[in-house]
Amino acid sequence: MPIQRGGPVEGTPAEGAVFLTALTAGPIARVDIARETGLSSAAVTRVAKLLIDEGYLEYAPDQPAANDETRMGRPSSPLRVHARQTGSFGIIVRRDELIGMVCDLAGAPRVSERRPLADTTVAAAVAAIAAFYRELVERAEAAGFVVAPHDLGLSLSGDIDHDTGYVRYSPFLGWRDVDLGAAVSVAVGAPVVVENDVKALTVAEQWFGLGRGITNFAVVTIGTGIGCALVVDGGLVRGAHSVAGEIGHLPLGDPAVQCHCGAHGCVEAEASTKALLDSCRAVTGRDDLTIESAVELARSGDDGVRAIFARAGRLIGLALASVANLLGPERVIVAGEGVSSFDLFETAIREAFAEQAFGAAHQVPIHVRDLPFEEWARGAAAVAIQELVFPSRQRVAADVRRRPGVRRV
Repeated sequence: MPIQRGGPVEGTPAEGAVFLTALTAGPIARVDIARETGLSSAAVTRVAKLLIDEGYLEYAPDQPAANDETRMGRPSSPLRVHARQTGSFGIIVRRDELIGMVCDLAGAPRVSERRPLADTTVAAAVAAIAAFYRELVERAEAAGFVVAPHDLGLSLSGDIDHDTGYVRYSPFLGWRDVDLGAAVSVAVGAPVVVENDVKALTVAEQWFGLGRGITNFAVVTIGTGIGCALVVDGGLVRGAHSVAGEIGHLPLGDPAVQCHCGAHGCVEAEASTKALLDSCRAVTGRDDLTIESAVELARSGDDGVRAIFARAGRLIGLALASVANLLGPERVIVAGEGVSSFDLFETAIREAFAEQAFGAAHQVPIHVRDLPFEEWARGAAAVAIQELVFPSRQRVAADVRRRPGVRRV
């Protein structure tokens, strides 16, 4: 069984709401926290005192709050997260490397490192993650935390069960039915939360990026896969099985094209980096073509290669329109390694989006974000902070975890 978190106080919804409001909007007066969260002033005062006593919030008398309310003729001291109280670790597992980060309790990066991942078998990857975690722990010792951090957030691509830490399917690592959270938790001797990498990135965007202060938005990633995560009414949508938002597997493409997931016509089957490269190699007859050289060919005017990128852009645009029609977001944020060649997709994406978005949905702005993978690791650390302060995972008994077909490591 994974080691369970302790939490700052009790981990109640009210505590989580007050903490997250102070994190994303602080320094902030308690009256504004009440307004933002819908909690009563008395509830905010009670919860804030608990979190201050435990060291998770602190007064910020030297900084003005957004609304400097007065009481008995004196300004109230705004609240902020006590960043140095503790922190968390975030590691994103990619096909050939691990990217790790130490963040303080306010989510600010303190340490950032990369390590190669030469062997992606499950046992080897768990050992590499554990060794990397221990290195990050040593680096964190010099960061000046009041309480040494130990919680680890892991993110990776695929069908991830956030509640239990299971990796049902990670196509780019070749994993199926891996009890990753339990294995890594035992290996590092610390609480571990596992999340889909796009959902983890979305938590970082909600707290620190273009999603800050936005209650409804979507993050779409293009690159090795076509990913998506949704925030509705201020909450990340995981769905009953943690797979909400998988627009890469909408059947908008050619039904004759089979996706790695086994289905046909998926957007990802034609618009992912591998799919683009396979199509470009076929149209040029060059088996040695790389994605970088394919991009250069398209930019230099090769009509066949440009048509492949335009086809992928159209499918992505249709997928974005589906998100806009279903969710009605305030904005769509496009990220991922594929945005480095966004100029080859952009016209087709925007035209397909405008064509398919219903009514006012076509007005939803599309923002392009060229984010380094360190931001994805920061998202993993943010998920660990989220779990530390406001635990949401179902606690699963050991006998339930040992269901047939699950690979034990």
